[in-house]
Amino acid sequence: MTNLVVMAKPKVKFILTKLKSKEFISYCSAINQAIDEEMALDKSVFVIGGETKMFGSLAGLEEKYGVERVITTPISEDATTGLVLGAALSGLRPIQVHIRVDFLLLAVNQVINMISTATFASDGKVKCPILIRAVVGRGWGQGYHHSKSLHGLFAQIPGLKLIMPTTPNDAKGMIKQAIKSNSPVICLEHRWLYWQEEELLNDFSGIDYGVPGKIQSGGDVTVIASSWMNVEASLAAKILSDKHDISVDLFDIRSTESLNNLTEVYDSIRKTGRCIIGDNDWLSSGLSGEITYHIQKNCLGDLTTSIERVGFKGTPCGTARHLEDEFYPNAFDIVRCVEKMAGVGPCAFEEYKLFSHETKFKGPF
Repeated sequence: MTNLVVMAKPKVKFILTKLKSKEFISYCSAINQAIDEEMALDKSVFVIGGETKMFGSLAGLEEKYGVERVITTPISEDATTGLVLGAALSGLRPIQVHIRVDFLLLAVNQVINMISTATFASDGKVKCPILIRAVVGRGWGQGYHHSKSLHGLFAQIPGLKLIMPTTPNDAKGMIKQAIKSNSPVICLEHRWLYWQEEELLNDFSGIDYGVPGKIQSGGDVTVIASSWMNVEASLAAKILSDKHDISVDLFDIRSTESLNNLTEVYDSIRKTGRCIIGDNDWLSSGLSGEITYHIQKNCLGDLTTSIERVGFKGTPCGTARHLEDEFYPNAFDIVRCVEKMAGVGPCAFEEYKLFSHETKFKGPF
């Protein structure tokens, strides 16, 4: 597995790019490129929101397409969500942006009662092509009003498709697909992923985003993760390999569609007999519980131990750094779960560093 610490050095990336003549792209740039390409192809696509800078993911688009297609509004989430619904029903393809998913809650009436039901209520006669983008993820003391993920909430609603790309290539491919969709899509983007880089694919046409992404292969334990937890799980896999010679089969639940296509995950569990779900959200009544149901229904006799789940603590997030660190799950939590499952003693973590905002994350995918 790639050494995460080495991949975190920007100069290494630059040298690799020059020597191998390959193009690397960041998660942030991949999003920008996807929207730029679709806006160039289709004049009905436009961007709207109270924060159209969106951490740099929309950089240059207002200058290129003008304020008629990149529209900065007052902070009025409910009103602009109603506007994009009307625009979509009129034949346009809006992309609405929210600087935090917490603020999307102000538009939940429009999203759940109006947008998700538009096609159903019209007996399929009305299309509702809306992409709603919202940022999730921790920062530096942002507390309980800026720390949620809420994908468990949106995943429960029929008529909404939820995507949570982890890698730059998935971010580009899934957002392009979402813009072309005739149904509403919510895209949740973890802030810390914006800095990671990956070799850019030339062709996205053959990728099936309706199945879990495969991050790495292993034979001892199956780990299923969402969003940023794939990064923590990747570091956990390295620690487990170094310290215990335990290999991890790691799957990325990158969309709600993945829940209907878990065949490869079931095959993995039949091989490993162990399963951990790393969710970037609260565990209660959430996506991890839904995944657990599907696994026990299809693989109950193959499990050698109970399914374990790792996620947010069941409290609001504290503002102080030490409280944030307790609230959010990390690679060390996953390692301890695997050690318990495998019946091995706890290893030391001194030589490994967890990621933080200050590291300006660049890897590992």
